[in-house]
Amino acid sequence: MADEVTTEAKRETYDDRPIHIEPGEVPPEVQAPLAEYGGAEPPSPQWFKDAIAQQPEQLFVESLGSKLEVLTWGEVGKPGLLFVHGNSAHAHWWSFIAPFFAKDYRVASMSLAGMGASDWRERYAFSDFADDAEAVARATGLYEGGRKPIYVGHSFGGGQVFFAAVRYPERMHAAIMVDTGFGPPPEEMARRMAEMERVRNIPTVDRPSRIYPTLEAALARFRLMPPQPAGNPYIADFIARYSLKRAPLPNNEKGSDGSGEGWTWRFDPNMWGKLDRQQAMGEGMTAADVKTPMVHIYGAKSRIVEHRRSGAPSPFPPGMIEIEIPDAHHHIMIDQPLALVAALRALLATWPK
Repeated sequence: MADEVTTEAKRETYDDRPIHIEPGEVPPEVQAPLAEYGGAEPPSPQWFKDAIAQQPEQLFVESLGSKLEVLTWGEVGKPGLLFVHGNSAHAHWWSFIAPFFAKDYRVASMSLAGMGASDWRERYAFSDFADDAEAVARATGLYEGGRKPIYVGHSFGGGQVFFAAVRYPERMHAAIMVDTGFGPPPEEMARRMAEMERVRNIPTVDRPSRIYPTLEAALARFRLMPPQPAGNPYIADFIARYSLKRAPLPNNEKGSDGSGEGWTWRFDPNMWGKLDRQQAMGEGMTAADVKTPMVHIYGAKSRIVEHRRSGAPSPFPPGMIEIEIPDAHHHIMIDQPLALVAALRALLATWPK
């Protein structure tokens, strides 16, 4: 057990870039948390069934020449709440959280460009993500409640929220980052990206995402980045199923239904290579630049906070409210979803003043 904890801690880093993991390098519950279910849905509690039964409206919003997937709950005319997911994720990462706010808010969850069912781009930039969020907020009526919307972003999405809050404070009422870290200096990031390009099994221009012949095989390969156990497998399974799409199999192979189609991931495998790093999360920004009210919610077991405490730079303003969620790793909505809901509810009821 001690060896497993050490290995897991080593692998759970400050961001969610894809990395290669050799079989046996991390425990099975980290390497392949859904494999034991053989393609079946894990048992889930009633609260979760009730939450996902509140089906959102799906629409596509045009921004910068791309169509962006958006899910909405609640009535237009109530205060706006925009949820933003992490890297290689999608809008449904919030589908079991957002319904808890639909009574009091007009809620939208967006899939960032290059992820989910949103269009892929030849180039990705933080300024473009910020403009996309504004377009989604306008199109879904998040301004119609008499004030600007509040943004909530997890991990990489939290970085987008922070960037937008600093660069365009006039666009939001407040910003909530959920387990959001900031990377190393640009030269260190460049070195790590070069290393990643040399690692096998990481999708690149020459090595596209793998296509799996069956849904069961694809689900068995799903894992979280940064690597961690799936605290609630039924949530990981729900997320994983929305992370996949049908795709042609190579060499006329037969899929599970006898056709030449299999399953692959919905995100652009070359997103990190296309990302403009001149606009990296927090780069060139200081605490003095922060004018928007901000809060950071983090997992007690997340390595992000340890990374900051070790001296890594952070543009968060000193004295900013930070809320710890016990017994949660980086992916708090998977580990402790109801605790995250409770923290957000209490926060929104009393803050910002």
